Amino acid sequence: MWARELAVSAPGKVILHGEHAVVLGKVALAVALDLRTFLRLRPGAESRLSVSLPGVGVRRSWDTPGLRALRGRIAADFDESKPPSVEQLDALREFAGIAAGASAPESLATLAFLYMCLAISAKYGDVPSVDILVWSELPTGAGLGSSAAYAVCLAAALLMVCGAISCPLQEGESTARWTEEELTLINSWAFRGEQVIHGNPSGVDNAVGTWGGALRYQAGKITPLKRVPTLRILLTNTKVPRSTKVLVAGVKEKILKFPAIMNPVLDSIDAISQECQSVLEAMPANPSPEHYPVLEEFFDINQHHLNVLGVGHPSLDRLCQVTASHSLHSKLTGAGGGGCGITLLPPDTSPLAVEAAKQDLCACGFDCWETKIGAPGVTLHCCSSLSAQVLHALAQS
Repeated sequence: MWARELAVSAPGKVILHGEHAVVLGKVALAVALDLRTFLRLRPGAESRLSVSLPGVGVRRSWDTPGLRALRGRIAADFDESKPPSVEQLDALREFAGIAAGASAPESLATLAFLYMCLAISAKYGDVPSVDILVWSELPTGAGLGSSAAYAVCLAAALLMVCGAISCPLQEGESTARWTEEELTLINSWAFRGEQVIHGNPSGVDNAVGTWGGALRYQAGKITPLKRVPTLRILLTNTKVPRSTKVLVAGVKEKILKFPAIMNPVLDSIDAISQECQSVLEAMPANPSPEHYPVLEEFFDINQHHLNVLGVGHPSLDRLCQVTASHSLHSKLTGAGGGGCGITLLPPDTSPLAVEAAKQDLCACGFDCWETKIGAPGVTLHCCSSLSAQVLHALAQS
């Protein structure tokens, strides 16, 4: 039996520097975004496991004996060290009534939920009857790590109710974090969930969701940065759709066509990532204003480099122009070609300037959030300590 009502949250992510160059072995810096996904965990109806994902229109419930029987049929090689097999995913699709090849968010989210439930219970004992509801502040499909935040929340909740990791929240506490060893286990299972959704993810998004702060990523190696300050930003979604695959192929083509011109650009992006890492690690938790002009210059130079690589877009140029008119510095984040951009907000930025910039960006038809980067990773919450907005969203859903 699981007797407590608790919530788990995990942050989204943005790429600070290194997008596209990272595909070619250069350094990228990924940072946790303080827009979060929240999972509410409640004791459920007897012998039933249910999940609600109002953001993608999922409300499903299964009886636990049926899940146990399915697990028995496909239990071979369920392990956090092994990716999901084609046979396992086919059996789960059939069980859940999901068409082969279905790639809609609701289908993939349901599939990831079932896979993680069965795989974790195969290793650590049955998932008890619980009612899981997930709500997110993150837009889906915007390159902000929404699926990884979902997978991290699920991994933490399922591992906790199965007893594979502790429930670290003591009576009277509002939040708690897991130990380093437990976070490593959460991350490895979240990566399996990401594989169900994305096939061949890099592992960066789930690592940021698990540990928070900032991570350095190079050639498959992920290293958390030490002591990263929390920085205020505007995050703007241009809402211009794009194909990451097409953009990556375009960059590759340009490099093959003009290697002597493009390779130094990639080297420069790599140097920006490394210099930025040095600046961030040198900044105290409450940074003083003199660090910001350097970070702003990195934004400006890198944005020009990304335009040279061919991944800019008129909507992103507009974003940079609008924020520059308020003396703020911006760059695209992620694949480019539309999508999202980030704007640094130094501590001495007046609230009026921030508000004016937000209004001008919204007038362009963009969505805009004032948020932070360098946010904490996966966290356990006492439900009563959540903000009114989050509690309202969880109650409505």
